[in-house]
Amino acid sequence: MNKLKQVIIRGKKLKLPAFFPDATYGHIISLDSKDIVKTGVSGVVVNTYHLFKHNLVEKIEKIGIHKYMKFPGIVISDSGGFQVFSLIHKSKENGKIDDNKAVFYLDGRKIELSPEKAIEIQVKLGSDIIMCLDDCRHVDDKEMKESVERTIKWAERCKKEFLKLTSGMKEKPLLFGIVQGGENKKLRKLCAEKLIEIGFDGYAFGGWPINKGKLLKGILNYTAKLLPDDKIKYAMGVGKPKDIIECWKMGYNLFDCVIPTRDARHKRLFVYSKGKIIEVNVKKKNFQVRGIKRLYNLFKSDRKEAERQATMINLKTYSRLMKLCRKV
Repeated sequence: MNKLKQVIIRGKKLKLPAFFPDATYGHIISLDSKDIVKTGVSGVVVNTYHLFKHNLVEKIEKIGIHKYMKFPGIVISDSGGFQVFSLIHKSKENGKIDDNKAVFYLDGRKIELSPEKAIEIQVKLGSDIIMCLDDCRHVDDKEMKESVERTIKWAERCKKEFLKLTSGMKEKPLLFGIVQGGENKKLRKLCAEKLIEIGFDGYAFGGWPINKGKLLKGILNYTAKLLPDDKIKYAMGVGKPKDIIECWKMGYNLFDCVIPTRDARHKRLFVYSKGKIIEVNVKKKNFQVRGIKRLYNLFKSDRKEAERQATMINLKTYSRLMKLCRKV
C-alpha cells in the first residue's frame, strides 16, 4: 500500500487517494461548477485532444482552466494518447502516426499532435497535472514493443518541452509519465525503468486495466511495484469501487473514469447501504434503498434534474470512499 498521503500542487493540497471524474470539455455533463464542488471531489480530468479539436485552447488560455470551469480543485489534462488508439490505431481513415507525431483527420482538416504540441497545449490550459503523450495500444507483443519504444521517446521529448515552457514559473504543474506494455511484464518493466530514468513527478498505468469486465490484477500489481513509492501512482481508467479498492491496496493512489458520471445518466447508481457500496439500477424499481423511489419518479418527470441528482449521488459516494481509504 502506498504510504503517500498527500502532495502539494501549485499551492493546493491534494489528499490521497483521490478519484477524479471525467470533464472532457471542461465540464461534467449534468452538473454546474457549484454542483461539482458539493460532491467533494478533489479534481477532474479534461482532455487535450478534444479541447484542441474544438478550438477552445486559446479561449481557455486567456483565463486558465480553473476560471473557465469555475472550479478551484486540481485539474489533470489527459494528453490525447488514448485518442491515438481509439481513432488512429483503430482505423487508418482517421489519421496516421509515426515517431514524430500523430495526425488526426477530422472533417476535411488535419489535427497534428506531437509530444511538444501536447505539452504546449496543456501548459496553455493551466493544468495542475500534465500527462505525457503516449502511444496507447491494445495489440500483440510485436506491436506493443513499438508502442513502448515510442512512448519512451515521446516521454523524453515531453520532459524537454515541459522544462522549457515552465522554466520561469514559480509554481509549476506536475508532469506524469505513462507506463505502457500491455500484459507483457518485460515491456512494462522496460517502460517503467526508462521513465524513471527520465524522471517524472508521478507515473500512470496506461493501456487497459480491465479485460472482459475483469480487473487485470496481475499486471496492475506488477507495474505498481515497479514504480517509486514517493510518487503518485495513477491507475488510469479504473472506476468501479471494488476495483479502486483493489488497486489502492496495490499502491495506486489516483484514479479516474467515466463510470460514475456515465452510469448516473443511464440510471445506475452507486450508494452506501449497510456499510458497503452497492449498485442500484433505478430502472428496476429497486426501492429498498432510501431515496431511489423519488429518483425513479424524477427520471419520468424531469430527466435533466434526475441526471443531475444521480450524478451528484455517485460522485458523493466516490468522495466518501476516498475519505474512508485515507483513514486506513
